[in-house]
This record gives sequence, C-alpha cells and structure tokens, in this order.
Amino acid sequence: MIEQNIKSEVVGVDISIESTTYAIVDVRGNILAEDSFPTTDYQDVNSFVSALSEKIVTLVEANGGYEKIRSIGMSSPSASSVSGCIENAANLPWKGIVPMAAMLRDRLGLAVALSNDAHVSALGEYTFGSAHGMKNFIIISLGVGLGSCFFTEGADHVGHLGYAGEFGHTCVVENGRVCGCGHQGCLEAYAGAAGIIRTAQEMMAESDAPSLMRDLSKLSPRTIYECCEQGDEMAIEVFRRTGEILGLGLANYASIIDPEAIILTGGISHAGKWLLEPLSDSFESHVFGNMKGKIKIFVSKLNDRERDVLGASALAWSVPEYSLFK
Repeated sequence: MIEQNIKSEVVGVDISIESTTYAIVDVRGNILAEDSFPTTDYQDVNSFVSALSEKIVTLVEANGGYEKIRSIGMSSPSASSVSGCIENAANLPWKGIVPMAAMLRDRLGLAVALSNDAHVSALGEYTFGSAHGMKNFIIISLGVGLGSCFFTEGADHVGHLGYAGEFGHTCVVENGRVCGCGHQGCLEAYAGAAGIIRTAQEMMAESDAPSLMRDLSKLSPRTIYECCEQGDEMAIEVFRRTGEILGLGLANYASIIDPEAIILTGGISHAGKWLLEPLSDSFESHVFGNMKGKIKIFVSKLNDRERDVLGASALAWSVPEYSLFK
C-alpha cells in the first residue's frame, strides 16, 4: 500500500500545576505554534479537557489544519504511561484516577500518549538537550514537586505500572514531615518548593537572628535565593540544608543506577551555588566509593517549558497512529 498522506506534525501538551502549555511541533522538533492557559482555572477535570480540546482545535485550524497532525503527546504529574491515566495527583486539582489520554482522544479523534512529567522531561532532554548522545543518565525535576526519570542503555525505565523514578517520595527522614502524598519523611517534603519554605519558616521560628527573609511579603524558593545573593546567612543555611539532604538522596539513587550524569531541571535548579555546592559535597560524601568524582551533575541548558513541550511531542511520535479524520 502506498501512503499518500504522511503526517509531519504532532501536538505536545505539558500539564503543570500552574499552567498548561500546548504546541504544534514538526518532525524536526521545530515549535510552529504555541499557547498556554492556567491549569488552576479548571477545578473540574471535564471542564479542563473540554477547554484544552477547544484550544488545541483553534491552534491547529489556524496553523494548517488536522490533515497534518499525526498524534498528541501529553505530560502530567502523577501520570502513568501504562494506564494512560493521571492517578492520585498530590498537587493537581483533580483527585482520584483520571483517564486523561482516553478523554482527550474521545474529544479530538486523534491518538494520545500520556506519561509522567519527569519521564517526558527526560525524553525532551534525551532527544533535544544535554542528554543527547547519553545512554545512562538521571533527570531530576525540582519544583513544586520532585520527580525523576532514568535512562538505561538509551531507554527510559517506566516500570511495571509506569511509576518508576518516584524519587520525591522516597523516605529520607523517619517519622519526618508529612508529604502531599500522605506519607512522612519524603524527600519532596524537604527539597520541593513547599519543603524549602518550611525549612526557612522553622529556622526563623527557632532563632532571633536577623534575616532578610523576615521582611519578605512572599516567601518562596526564588525570594530565598535572592536573599542568599545579598549575603543573608540564614537564607544561605536554608539552601545548605536543602542541598545536603538532596545530595544524600541523589547519592543513594546514583549508587543503584550508576549513571553517567545527573541533570537537574525545574525552577529550584536555578538556585546556583547556594544549592549546588552543598548538594555536590553531600553527594560525594555518600555515593558508592567507586563512583566518587565520576558522575557529572549539572543544570539543564534547555528552557523548562520548551523542553517539556518538545518531550511531549517526542512522546507523540511513539504512539500508534489513529485518526477519525483520514
């Protein structure tokens, strides 16, 4: 059979806690058109999927039409590539099990692939970014949540149920802070955005020492970082503690996986030396001896939003083609 209509574009969708970005991407990885809207505007998942569908249709029709679109790739926290569902997301407004891939496929009539945001981010990094050419590496996403994905011999490991790499929900403190997942002592509760803020709040409550953080109208990892840049000793200690516990967690991870590199992504990864230096010291102190000094740790050079949309587009090419519009 001679195929007459080879489709050369896909749609990549990145659902994050604050915003959802969607884009048309061609076979060479060029973003042809892109837009976004606040995820938090839609507390009901059916309303969200309806709005996303309408927005994708509008973007596609304004940029060449459906006949060029092969499939859709989606990235979301707590998503399983095995089930095609978002399952019990701790930080999204929709609770329980959401069959997101099937819902969007039913509305748009196109094949839809869904995967965990950390896995999609790793796919983007592998295909278009700093991991290009690497076979064994770990991607760590540092933001509101803390996710990861690891590649072994050039393939991402998703696990039996699609949840491999839930690094943020490994226990680092016995009977420690309560995490959004409901467990105690998870790494995310210390190195995620809320965890960093809580460390700062606890330090300010425990001491009368002066700190620029006390005068902040909004306490966040970014504003704490800005205090570090001004030489604030308490703010510097917040990131030192964060880097220390994150470095310990990464050392355990690396000792099992034996990666060539660990690539840090997400907003918190841009805290610079205040996070990276204590992280590196802790990592080298705890990693398996034969690996000391041999694993590269660095921050991704790709824009976070661009990488995740491109990763979602790469995922779209992997799903068998299906369309109601052939």
